[in-house]
Amino acid sequence: MKQNTLMALCQRHHAVLLASDEQMLSIAVVGNPSPELMQSLRFATQKRIDIECWDRQRMEQHREREAQAHLPTAREENDNVVDVLNQTLLRALQQRASDIHFEPTEDTLRVRLRIDGVLHPYTELPAAMSAALVARLKVLGSLDIAERRLPQDGQFSVDLSNSTASFRIATLPCRHGEKVVLRLLQQAAQTLNLSTLGMTPEQLGVFNNALRQPQGLMLVTGPTGSGKTVTLYSALQARNTPEVNICSVEDPVEIPLTGVNQTQINPRSGLNFQSVLRALLRQDPDIVMVGEIRDAETAEIALNAAQTGHLVLSTLHTNSTCETLVRLQQMGVARWITSSALLLVVAQRLVRRLCPHCRQQSGSHTALPRALWPRALPRWLTPGCQRCYGGYLGRIALFEILVITDDIRQIIASGVDAGTLAHMARQANMMTLFEHGCLAVERGETSQEELLRVLGIPHGD
Repeated sequence: MKQNTLMALCQRHHAVLLASDEQMLSIAVVGNPSPELMQSLRFATQKRIDIECWDRQRMEQHREREAQAHLPTAREENDNVVDVLNQTLLRALQQRASDIHFEPTEDTLRVRLRIDGVLHPYTELPAAMSAALVARLKVLGSLDIAERRLPQDGQFSVDLSNSTASFRIATLPCRHGEKVVLRLLQQAAQTLNLSTLGMTPEQLGVFNNALRQPQGLMLVTGPTGSGKTVTLYSALQARNTPEVNICSVEDPVEIPLTGVNQTQINPRSGLNFQSVLRALLRQDPDIVMVGEIRDAETAEIALNAAQTGHLVLSTLHTNSTCETLVRLQQMGVARWITSSALLLVVAQRLVRRLCPHCRQQSGSHTALPRALWPRALPRWLTPGCQRCYGGYLGRIALFEILVITDDIRQIIASGVDAGTLAHMARQANMMTLFEHGCLAVERGETSQEELLRVLGIPHGD
């Protein structure tokens, strides 16, 4: 077998090929070698296999040395890459950034931080540092440092300021090098409490009522970065007691929860959402959480589980509660299955919160069409101060919750369009995302400009 193929095999199983001759392969792994690695090696070669078991620190030092051998940049530029990266990660944590962008240009490496949903420039580094910094990030994420032509993704944890931070890494080849985006994964210390999510008392009541049901499907929808994960984890934590068996399948496991059986998918090993979900249903679960419904097969398994004595929670990428039902139908799920299994659908967005230290009311008001909101909204000024970013500090969630009543169930089964369903839901006193946003503007929690930036002006009924 060619050495490049062996190296790729080891890379796939997070091992390192140390040496290879006619009789023997020498390989290093962290801890004990996995059965999958040993099986792959026995299938790939007839040579004697020598396995060295290293600790994580020794493996990282080896990868660092390997990275340096592949770098075309000057040695003096590599010396402070670790310090620069650690300072950037620490600053991102201190400023509550959700993402860090490393973007190579012709002359510099631009670094930007996404804070409260908006990108802010952080610094520009010398272009000569770009390759070394990207290699360092690939080493941390156990990616192939020699592969610069294809996108890669992974995950890593580092110790910063006496605490451990976890990141998801994704690389992308660009015109002037490789762009890298780090997503800061939610930390276990985060408060997971339904009452602090931002739902109105009425919304919280119907959500809790559905969460107490013995079976059925609860869907949380919205675009990437709208807070769906925190809502799902808060719901699981509310039911997380010794009497309840909770199982989840996720990609990746973002918040470790004690008492919850969490499984991370691994497509390379054939461990996808469908196979894990089928296996979970044989684990005697009371509650099943599916990180995301991505295809018809996963949707059908989740809906069938919701009809056979399990409470199922999951997410879907749609813009509103009513569009979710259309999306399921487009996936090929029968309307009668959807109508009988669904308990409720939640749509949510995150908007920036007005800084309480510098917000000012202008004294003027803006009237919207009465079909959207019956009262004139106050105008808020965002002068900005040392404690915030342009007049905003943190974010709040806006919610729209569609409860599947008997009447709504019949409408879904009859196959009406999303507009008709939305009109029926409004008649049943469902508060829309835009209405919840207008309420937040009235309370001085966000501004009308921020509401329109995130939601735009909704179409009238």
